[in-house]
Amino acid sequence: MLVDDVPFTHLTAEKVESIVTALKAGVSPREIADPAGHASSHVEYVDALVESNIRQAGAVFFSEPTDPSAIVADIVARHPEEVIDATSVSKLRGRGGAGFSAGLKWKLCRAAPEETKYVICNADEGEPGTFKDRVILTRCPEQVFTGMTVAGYAIGAQEGIIYLRSEYAYLLDYLEATLASLRDRNLLGERIGGREGFDFDIRIQLGAGAYICGDESALIESCEGKRGTPRVKPPFPVQQGYLRKPTAVNNVETFATVTRIMEKGARWYEAMGTNSSSGTRLLSVSGDVDLPGIYEIEWGTTLNEVLGKVGARDPRAVQVSGPSGECVSVAKDGGRRFSYNDLSCNGSLMVFNQQRDLLGIVRDFMHFFVEESCGICVPCRAGNVELYNKINLIIGGRAVEQDLEEIRNWAKIVRGASRCGLGTTSPKPILTTLESFPEEYQSKLVTQEGPLLASFDLNAAMEGFAVASQTLLPEPTPEKARMQEVSK
Repeated sequence: MLVDDVPFTHLTAEKVESIVTALKAGVSPREIADPAGHASSHVEYVDALVESNIRQAGAVFFSEPTDPSAIVADIVARHPEEVIDATSVSKLRGRGGAGFSAGLKWKLCRAAPEETKYVICNADEGEPGTFKDRVILTRCPEQVFTGMTVAGYAIGAQEGIIYLRSEYAYLLDYLEATLASLRDRNLLGERIGGREGFDFDIRIQLGAGAYICGDESALIESCEGKRGTPRVKPPFPVQQGYLRKPTAVNNVETFATVTRIMEKGARWYEAMGTNSSSGTRLLSVSGDVDLPGIYEIEWGTTLNEVLGKVGARDPRAVQVSGPSGECVSVAKDGGRRFSYNDLSCNGSLMVFNQQRDLLGIVRDFMHFFVEESCGICVPCRAGNVELYNKINLIIGGRAVEQDLEEIRNWAKIVRGASRCGLGTTSPKPILTTLESFPEEYQSKLVTQEGPLLASFDLNAAMEGFAVASQTLLPEPTPEKARMQEVSK
């Protein structure tokens, strides 16, 4: 839970009671969470609040520190297009979910006919079950900021923005101190690395507390001080982004990976993984496992291999990439591999055992999307409510086969007519469980008797009509009231 932007974890009834007692006694949330009194600009303060839980480090993350000075010195000795080419050769694809080529995005942004350009780091990690970016920012923030600097040099930008999830406000002082250290070493600011004309700096902007701002165009709107609603595309951000200027938006993991590629070489990175999916992938693992936390794996690793590493307990289903991703069956899909051609995971892995109520989980996911829709698109705003109502009908044992058909048809409309990723993926909790676990739905269906659907309650409908009729009838005039008395 958050109290005045201070997170409290490992909650129990007893712990909550002690926290509330201390608050009533006048102790500040920060003093309760960090009794040692660490400075908020130090990583020790962050560690006192939230654990990183790094279970498996790899070639790219957490195994060894980077040297920002050496990397900056190397890139400024090259032409910007050489840096872009190296990113393209590595076959690095964006880690935010869409999987677009990072090198191609930078190339398009550099080629855009505007002198002013921007780099934005999407640190609005709002997908339920995903916490890898938080851990990267805790353990290796310089690796992220250096990657943004590399991007700034490559596309010709003068300013970078890290859009930090509002729930991560406790990281703000620590990250600001890291940026100040980079400026002191001439790795941010004017004439970076002694390169004339290379002026680039980074500022932090706290998010608006909205899941929808994970969409890059909604994020840009929020950065401009507007309501976080997605833009219609095209134009794309690389053409008209922040302040309508060309903007390269990548997420935390992508920028951190860029730094390692510049340090180790494009071919080094490209050699890992598979032909279609190079490099590694960070997984945020939660749920019914013995060892939840952060795992770095190479692309091409099977789901069963990961479940073995994390100590999955009697697993039945795995939610890949959060609610907006895919729910798969361990029995049917355990041999599938993490790659862009198969299980294209955006970093979240929730494991559910045999005792879990899958339809209840689906209902919770759909409720999340109903709450987080920005409401600008009718299919998303209204369609998700109807889908949520349908799953409640199914759980309540008042649905028939026709309801499942309507779910599929409505899902097509929501996915096909929404302007951003929320609407195009929000029906997936229902659709993917329908595909992987059809028996969960079929066991709840009832047989339709007569012309009315099982979900239609005639008595309740008539009762509502009677109440509405009484409410809408006008008050009788005095003359009419006397006539009614006479007639009685």
